Amino acid sequence: MRTYLRFVSLIAAVLIIVINTLKTSAQETVIPIETKDNAIVLQVTADKHLNIIYFGKKLSDKNEYQNITHFFPLDGNGVFNSAYTTTTRNLFEPAIAITNADGNKTIDLVYVSHAFDKISDDVSEVQVKLKDPVYNIDVTLFYKLYNSENVIEQWSVIENHQKGNISLNKYASANLLVHAKSYWLKHYYGGWAEEMRPEETQLTHGIKTLDSKLGARADYFQPPSFMVSLDKPSAEDDGDVLIGNLEWSGNYRIDFELDPTDNLKLLAGINNYASDYSLKPNTPFETPKLVYTLSHHGAGEASRNLHTWARKYQIVDGMGPRLTLLNNWESTYFDFNEPKLSGLLKDTKKLGVDLFLLDDGWFGNKYPRNDDHAGLGDWQVNKAKLPNGIAHLVKEAKDDGVKFGIWVEPEMVNPKSELYEKHPDWVVKQPKRDEYTMRNQFVLDLSNPKVQDFVFNVVDGLFTQNPDLAYIKWDCNAVMYNAYSANEKDQSNFYVDYVKGLYSVLEKLRTKYPKVPMMLCSGGGGRVDYGALKYFTEYWPSDDTEPIERVFIQWEYSYLYPALASSNHVTDWGKEPIKFRVDVAMMGKLGFDIVVSKLSPDQLAFCQQAIKNYGDFSEAIWHGDQYRLQSPWDNDAASLMYVDAAKTRGIMFNYLVNNRYHKGTFAPIKLKGLDAGKKYRIKEINLYPGTRSGIKEGVYSGDFLMTVGINPEVREGRTSVVLAIEEEKS
Repeated sequence: MRTYLRFVSLIAAVLIIVINTLKTSAQETVIPIETKDNAIVLQVTADKHLNIIYFGKKLSDKNEYQNITHFFPLDGNGVFNSAYTTTTRNLFEPAIAITNADGNKTIDLVYVSHAFDKISDDVSEVQVKLKDPVYNIDVTLFYKLYNSENVIEQWSVIENHQKGNISLNKYASANLLVHAKSYWLKHYYGGWAEEMRPEETQLTHGIKTLDSKLGARADYFQPPSFMVSLDKPSAEDDGDVLIGNLEWSGNYRIDFELDPTDNLKLLAGINNYASDYSLKPNTPFETPKLVYTLSHHGAGEASRNLHTWARKYQIVDGMGPRLTLLNNWESTYFDFNEPKLSGLLKDTKKLGVDLFLLDDGWFGNKYPRNDDHAGLGDWQVNKAKLPNGIAHLVKEAKDDGVKFGIWVEPEMVNPKSELYEKHPDWVVKQPKRDEYTMRNQFVLDLSNPKVQDFVFNVVDGLFTQNPDLAYIKWDCNAVMYNAYSANEKDQSNFYVDYVKGLYSVLEKLRTKYPKVPMMLCSGGGGRVDYGALKYFTEYWPSDDTEPIERVFIQWEYSYLYPALASSNHVTDWGKEPIKFRVDVAMMGKLGFDIVVSKLSPDQLAFCQQAIKNYGDFSEAIWHGDQYRLQSPWDNDAASLMYVDAAKTRGIMFNYLVNNRYHKGTFAPIKLKGLDAGKKYRIKEINLYPGTRSGIKEGVYSGDFLMTVGINPEVREGRTSVVLAIEEEKS
């Protein structure tokens, strides 16, 4: 008997050793997800749950990641730092919440496997598969790594393998965890003509939520963009700064939760408001991507990371050129005809830009589009205004040596239209409630495949009938009131399916017309996000084109988006001189919306020369690195510059934003991004006829320019100054 007991004790001891060994092994299973400079490190716990144990600078020795938990202990249940927080064992905001087919509302996820996939020399992908050990649900976490840019795209795919439908009550794209002493959140708010108003506040314990419930034009009040700075407010050139954007053009939700152990949890994804998504068996649900970058050298480096990524991988033809243009909107509004447009086509050539853009008002016959109350949805050419059709104008533009583009708003419809009379069921509205419109229009129901076909055919028809059509301005001016779809069996799916329908149309158009320039316009910033920009070459930042206001608006957009994507037009808004307006518009993709025939000879000559200068420095502006030198929020003058990849050519823009007495620049501004060992010639360009440069032109070393700087001499009478920076070769 004693021998038997000793044997049992020995077996038990061996089992304990084996179990402890396995437990230790499991605890030491780490999954480093690395870019050039950064790492997210996941850990598989003893009970197979997946945690985030690190997000920060990459370590040179991967084996040392396993030591991190000794210095940042996990909480008792191991859920504070879950890599994809569920509702089981969790007391905080979940990344995923569901209702199973049997009505049970719990979900737990355990680790199954992970895989690394090398896509190219610079791009790789990590997939981590999780599953619920009780209910038949799989979740795969995706991390797409852009190594050189230190950019990560993160999303999830949820698969229902139960016998009936499940309801997705929350379904985040990404669940991040950051550890620091304090956290500062910069985000944006606004409205029409007041886009990108920044706010920065320190995050305190609890949850701060950014969200949208507008359905369409979802970024109207608040874009899905953020900046989190660690340990101090954001700075341009120093400190740890995380910048991110949710690639989704519908309702979104981004939560920042500071837990009792002072970790910051970030959850980002589709807004679950009125969107308990019903998921059929064996149907994967892919969430939108969250794109983000972590910089250890301030917001400037973070923004340049995103700019490079966007040009290379996201924005249509991001490494290609952009067209300068003349738009007729602010010169004619709805009041135009063929002779008037013929004159504008000739003005386009005279001005020296590449393309003429015909804006709103060219369509509708039964209900002519003479204002914004009628005609939207009826995309036949207005015979009274344009008896010879669009094709005649396209040909005339070609004969004049310029390209031709056109405005559309194919997702919308006026109640006063033939389309609404024929298809009232295509409109987003509650059938039993009062109708509400925005800009006198409804949103079409893009969850309906028939509506998707209609919208596609509107744009495709323009290209088919006019093969030389060179540009589309795609607008979207209404939000959703009383959201309801006659097409959806489950209304809780509508908000999500609407955006998926929009993307389906855009994907189909881009497949057929892969590089045709298209401007993303939504009454300004109502749809400026990387989900939509996947299908566009550029975006319209704001209908507010008053140039001083535009300095601030364009400045803030530049943290997220590269200059070549920002459509900046010279208009008659404000009291600033034509030089100031042109200089501000050159800060991105240059365009004009003025009456050329009303320009004085000097004004016309200035514009023509500025357009040539823009062409000379466009490579630096479009594809170079941007450096913000002096903020308009804290100084009398704003200053920024662009430098090409070879550091041989740059351009510096300076704008007076305080018109009070004796304001301007009275000391040198230090340049950035140059080669310290090179010599550069500094010259003022965009001089108005009859004026001379007010700066100390000459040749300076890159070291001098970045250490001492140069004074652009911005002041009253010199409210905008543009400096050319060119390498002087010996």
